[in-house]
Amino acid sequence: MSKFNVAVVGATGAVGREMVKILGERNFLVKDLVLLASVKSTGETIFFKKKKLEVQELNNNSFKNIDIALFSAGSLVSKKFVPIAVKNGTIVIDNSSAFRMDSDVPLVVPEVNPGDIKKHNGIIANPNCSTIQMVAALKPILDEAGISRIIVSTYQSVSGTGKDAIDELKEQSFQILNNKKPTREIYPHQIAFNILPHIDVFENNGYTKEEMKLIHETKKIFDNNKIKITATAARVPVFYGHSESVYIETEEHISIKKLKNIYLKTKGIKLVDDIDNNKYPLAIMSEIYDDVMIGRLRKDLTEPNGINMWIVANNLRKGAALNAVQIAELLI
Repeated sequence: MSKFNVAVVGATGAVGREMVKILGERNFLVKDLVLLASVKSTGETIFFKKKKLEVQELNNNSFKNIDIALFSAGSLVSKKFVPIAVKNGTIVIDNSSAFRMDSDVPLVVPEVNPGDIKKHNGIIANPNCSTIQMVAALKPILDEAGISRIIVSTYQSVSGTGKDAIDELKEQSFQILNNKKPTREIYPHQIAFNILPHIDVFENNGYTKEEMKLIHETKKIFDNNKIKITATAARVPVFYGHSESVYIETEEHISIKKLKNIYLKTKGIKLVDDIDNNKYPLAIMSEIYDDVMIGRLRKDLTEPNGINMWIVANNLRKGAALNAVQIAELLI
């Protein structure tokens, strides 16, 4: 099979490093791998399959002879450099929110809507991390019984903000445990031993941008504007792994037993649901498994078609880097 010249933009960030790692783990058909970042990261080295690669400065000439570019450097960088990459004939898989809601840009989770990839015009968007794990969990139900309503509350780890947030949680925890006043720079309030019902900026409707991403992206991926969705997103003092409490109402009745059997056969899903032995998805388990984990499946006590569940996934891997690489695999 042919091999491809691949670039990772934002290679020194938490997601970028994970992209490089996963390209190696999955033996992606890489001919040459180019690592790109801002000038302050130029010269850093990252290992790819035991080979040390030097990070290069991202500029207007970075995409000559690049077949596929994985972007994870934020919306501002994507808005500036993605059009340049596409003009050079590069197909871009973008992890930022810059193009997700553009009508001519497919928003893809390979296990959910792989056919949408054919609609691309040089750009394929990677959904938000919390959206990816939720739609992966709900797609089998959507196909089997339909979904009319979704209520989701997220419990998102600090790695979703980046390395500086991980460092802040570590430092604050150390300070508090040593009877010192915690210092903060990344979040508006102390994150250690605390929960912040605030991710991204607040919009005029009282919802945060993160919550609105969940709503808009889910409707686009499912190609269904009729689904009623509401969301609350919270940041928790966990390093890795996003957790979600999700309530849905189905259009047709489906039993929990049947749903569990469906999940057991669904690729990319790991059912962890044995309450007699205290087995259910935990955030720390996402550092071991790449699958979207589902547990605490139960019927609502008042709504005949209501179902509650708990969903956990690794936000840096399936929620970002792994999904992007899977899109690239699907592309080739």
